Amino acid sequence: MLYDLRNPLDRERFKRRCNALYQKQGIVDLSEKTQRSIQQNKFLHLLLGYLAMETGNTLDYVKEVFYKRTANKELFLREKEDEILGKVEYLRSSADLSKEEMTLSIDRFRDWSSQTAGVYLPAANEQEFLASIEYELSKYKQWV
Repeated sequence: MLYDLRNPLDRERFKRRCNALYQKQGIVDLSEKTQRSIQQNKFLHLLLGYLAMETGNTLDYVKEVFYKRTANKELFLREKEDEILGKVEYLRSSADLSKEEMTLSIDRFRDWSSQTAGVYLPAANEQEFLASIEYELSKYKQWV
């Protein structure tokens, strides 16, 4: 369960839950969640869509192959042991990224796109460029 410790009610719930687990003397996992922002999601989607339009690929292909497997394989490519197949590779979901990891992945993707694909992807502060991408994507939404 997630608790927002800025909220007084959640703080009390967290204390009660922590104390209950402490009394059980079991093994617990305590971690802090730093979720990516809606702006980061929107920004990434615009970049993925723009590269898809520029390269003639689908959005899904650009996201999986260019963004995850190529530009950010260290963040996304994982291996696990399957009892039937043995060692298998899988892709981590971008929903699991922290805000910092998302920022890093976007920076790497922009660099990769420019250097390898030859397509400049705008920075987050290039509002006019991003607005034009959003407009173009809305026109071609059914194909991207």
